[in-house]
Amino acid sequence: MLKRENYDREVTFDLKEHLGVISESNTGWTKELNVIAWNGGEPKYDIRDWDPEHQKMSRGVTLTKEQLSALRDLIADMDLT
Repeated sequence: MLKRENYDREVTFDLKEHLGVISESNTGWTKELNVIAWNGGEPKYDIRDWDPEHQKMSRGVTLTKEQLSALRDLIADMDLT
């Protein structure tokens, strides 16, 4: 079980590179692929929704280069028709 203090800690981020917009909602929020360093850590690939000013965000998925490569391979093998 997670302790309450885990929910209260400040989360910091440094958007290193904006790679692209996947989709945009009618509220102006965009689902994006970016390279982000969270809490001073190593930069990772990140998929999540952002407000237009990049100040608020949704929960998302953070991937290493190896994980992103594995995801790419899985998607390439999918039949999307």
